[in-house]
Amino acid sequence: MSQPGPSVPAVIGLARPPPQFLGWLRKYDRTVLPLDVLAGLTAAAVVLPKAMAYATVAGLPVQIGLYTAFIPPIVYAAFGRSTVLSVSTTTTIGILVGSALSEALPGANPAQLVTAAATLSVLVGVALLMAALLRFGFVANFISEPVLAGFKAGIGAVIIVDQVPKMLGFHIHKVGFFRDLLAIAHGAAKETSLPTLLLSAATVAGILLMKRWLPRLPAALIAVALGIAASAFAGLPAVGVKTIGTIPSGAPSLIRPDVGLFDPLWLAALAIALMSFTETIASERAFATPGQARPAPNQELVATGLSNVLGGLFGAMPSGGGTSQTLVNQRAGARTQLAGLVVGLAALATLLLLAPVISLMPEATLASVVVAYSAELLDLKEFRAINAIRRTELWWAVSAFAGVLLLGTLRGITVAVIVSVLALIYQASNPAVYELARKPGTNVFRRRSEEHPEDETYPGLLMLRVEGRMFFGNAERVLDRIAPLVAAAQPKVIVLDCSAIFDIEYSAQKLLVEADERVRSHGAELWLAALNPEARRVVERSPLGKRLGRERMIFDLEHAAAQYAARRPA
Repeated sequence: MSQPGPSVPAVIGLARPPPQFLGWLRKYDRTVLPLDVLAGLTAAAVVLPKAMAYATVAGLPVQIGLYTAFIPPIVYAAFGRSTVLSVSTTTTIGILVGSALSEALPGANPAQLVTAAATLSVLVGVALLMAALLRFGFVANFISEPVLAGFKAGIGAVIIVDQVPKMLGFHIHKVGFFRDLLAIAHGAAKETSLPTLLLSAATVAGILLMKRWLPRLPAALIAVALGIAASAFAGLPAVGVKTIGTIPSGAPSLIRPDVGLFDPLWLAALAIALMSFTETIASERAFATPGQARPAPNQELVATGLSNVLGGLFGAMPSGGGTSQTLVNQRAGARTQLAGLVVGLAALATLLLLAPVISLMPEATLASVVVAYSAELLDLKEFRAINAIRRTELWWAVSAFAGVLLLGTLRGITVAVIVSVLALIYQASNPAVYELARKPGTNVFRRRSEEHPEDETYPGLLMLRVEGRMFFGNAERVLDRIAPLVAAAQPKVIVLDCSAIFDIEYSAQKLLVEADERVRSHGAELWLAALNPEARRVVERSPLGKRLGRERMIFDLEHAAAQYAARRPA
């Protein structure tokens, strides 16, 4: 007997199963175990060195990166839904954490920073869980793709400038993007360590070449391994190449969050939670396997929230889904969340067995790994793609980019959200308004234009279409755009095609009543055609509906044209 196929909602990605602890394990297919293990080990080869590198971006010891690659992936494997999402820290999160800690604890020692990072992770997790409780998953959609592209490009530029001094072998006091650039230019000629520079150049070139010609190789892991080998056997420390120093071996221990840091860190936690969730959903959507249900935002809020809370209690920095590591996980053949579990166990094995070896890694090697991968964020192809479609949205991207460089990353993410919301308000408050004409021999009404001079119009009848919701924010604008069209046509009847208007808000209805009064005072009439069912019900209950009556609320444009033709004298 054939087995029943999946339901229609599941096929088209609408299914929303409730979150379950290790729900995937109960029906695990053992035949895919080798694929999951291989995918997990392959992803670990990318995740572990990058997690260590991003910890240094945040100004934290490298073991914090390993803690973040240990706890959060395991927690997500237990509660998460995506089969391919790889959860750890990311470039964006690393720089946001660094900014938050430097602002909240200027001049803090490493131990204080570790406690603060763990506290911040717990706060991020609590923010994500509260968002899940309030069903705020939709908030991730409020950062538009152009704005996100600009924000990430700004993050890429900040990270590169932040890491360049380590690649050159000297230190600067960070005060801001442009002043840091000047400090680097001033110090490069006098303080650059030639051995450090050569190591950095070789590392970046090696990673880029492997990514270009041998993309299946774990370029970051190979670069880290070669850097450690060079440090151990070529005596790099003796010629002035700094290493990352001692890494405590063993599993992480429990850390009690510092309640006193809640006040200075909670705003940053909200910003990091938003970016963590946005990156998580974007990665999950981009690499979902065919037939898999679409991401359930509120369920992902729970999984990533728990990952951050439990990770923070064990010393991890904030975490989220990462695009590059998720891509590796998917291409390596991950079939279930077991692959993420393997990544976490690989991080633990590294902490238990390889900590003394990793302590030999040159700082310049980690900085070069960060720069090589952060350069991807500065790719101008996305800006060109946005510009090719709509120049206005390119300016949104540029605004977010400039916000990060001029105001810093935490304020930059605020700029990104504000720009997105303003863009949404701008679009909603400027709906398209245009005149319609009939395509000859059909019942198709389309925008009147010089491209179709043959389209039919009716003397004394002006047909107009408005696209989008009419509400208090755009009703005046709509009427202002209609006015010159009416003045030019001097019609007897104005038909407003409402097929593209899904709602007419109370304030807009009052303005339409006023417009009808003005039209009637000039001997003309206002008709509404093709009202959507819900909009029609609202209008019928209002003074506008009582004023128009059934005769002036027409089924569609074809009926409106016929009704007008029947009323015209022969």
